[in-house]
Amino acid sequence: MRGYAASKDQLLKRLARVEGQVRGISRMVDDERYCIEIVTQVNAARAALDKIALGIVDDHVRHCLRQPTDSDERADELMEAVGRMLSR
Repeated sequence: MRGYAASKDQLLKRLARVEGQVRGISRMVDDERYCIEIVTQVNAARAALDKIALGIVDDHVRHCLRQPTDSDERADELMEAVGRMLSR
């Protein structure tokens, strides 16, 4: 079982909110809204996704890395995932 299983409903609600934000951004583009307003909303959606990702990483650390088997491999995997998050 994945570490986020206990918070799956909350995670799905947050993702649905971000999905709504992205649809809103599409409407803004379609309506030819002011560029800075669009960029502001893109940054808000990105921040929301970052917060979701950080929560998933937190759950991973608290659940998956506590298991003693393959802990070095799991730690390497985690650091690679965090590196990808930070590299954009």
